[in-house]
Amino acid sequence: MRRSLKGTRFLTTRLTRTGVNPTMVQRIYMVGAGAIARLHAKAICKEAEEGQAAAELHVTDSNPAAVADFVRQFPEAVPHGDLETMLAEPARDDDIVIVATPPVAHAEIACRALASGRHALCEKPLAVSREEAARMLSAARKANRLLGCCSSRFAGLPTTGRVKELLARGELGRIYQMSWIQRRRRARSGVEYQPESRWFLRREISGGGTLMDWGPYDIAAMAETLQPVRVDVLHAWTANPRADHPVALAAPFDVEQHVGALLQFHLADGSRLPVRYERAACCHGEERTVTEIEGTEGGVSWDWLVFGEDGELIRFGDEGGEPVRETSRLADATPDMMDKPIVYFRRAVAGLPSRAIVGEQAVFNFGILAAIYDCARTGEAQSVELEEPR
Repeated sequence: MRRSLKGTRFLTTRLTRTGVNPTMVQRIYMVGAGAIARLHAKAICKEAEEGQAAAELHVTDSNPAAVADFVRQFPEAVPHGDLETMLAEPARDDDIVIVATPPVAHAEIACRALASGRHALCEKPLAVSREEAARMLSAARKANRLLGCCSSRFAGLPTTGRVKELLARGELGRIYQMSWIQRRRRARSGVEYQPESRWFLRREISGGGTLMDWGPYDIAAMAETLQPVRVDVLHAWTANPRADHPVALAAPFDVEQHVGALLQFHLADGSRLPVRYERAACCHGEERTVTEIEGTEGGVSWDWLVFGEDGELIRFGDEGGEPVRETSRLADATPDMMDKPIVYFRRAVAGLPSRAIVGEQAVFNFGILAAIYDCARTGEAQSVELEEPR
């Protein structure tokens, strides 16, 4: 099924790192040829068109029709019949494998990619269990390659950066609580969103519901803002509110669509911060979005998503005994949301400054998600600690 590269033209990459030939086109191997894989491919093509960094794109999928359709959309992509065939050629130091399959297959594919001598970038969630995530990290360390997660789609935003500056300068005083509440009444993946992908609704394939779907972004953004070294899950719950959508009634459906937890973040300075967390893709109450930190000298809420050209940040304080608020808008010059994972990961592989979520941080973030599930299931508090890089 492999096509000849004869006559195919690729731009020369401008990314450089020690030990990599800067005139050699980077190879990116796509495992999965569905909707999310095509978004990665578009991001790769966009970088090439902008003269930033081109790549030699390879693709495989267990569904031959999906591969054929992928190649029709991206005719320069080299198709392969299976993963073993695609990874058979000798690896180069900057080879990247993107794992764009349902979560149940992430760990096996990532470990095979790492064992082949290639870096692995996994779609979110990173894995479906703490044991799988630990095995993936071990494989990355053994191969001396990067393991990344695509939960970086909202990383590096100017609003989050400004909040970090306020915290670093102590302008909020002693911070004593954080609220992170994201409630939607009907926004279920596999139902209202992307209804053709029913696997979102089956725990054995997806690993879970909205916590596995949007939770990786929530945890990544909270971790970027506060940089905890340990997180305790003190209490957690999950629910699947009834909503009689035809898809929900017809498909096997055993995942949560509403989740909440009381977390305690242990920060690098030794302080502890309680965090109230809630995420709903289906609920019967009001829709609500709260992203807020409160301190003894002030508070701040901010747009952590920035879907438009700029994001809003609101500061709260006191002047002469009267409450005051100041609203500002910050322009966003970061890459497009869906482009960020591969753009950031390529920079990390090249040894350049990057917002990529990799290695111990990626596994730590996933561990928090898994700990929420464990706490909700057992009723017992859970703890997750950030390992030191090796």
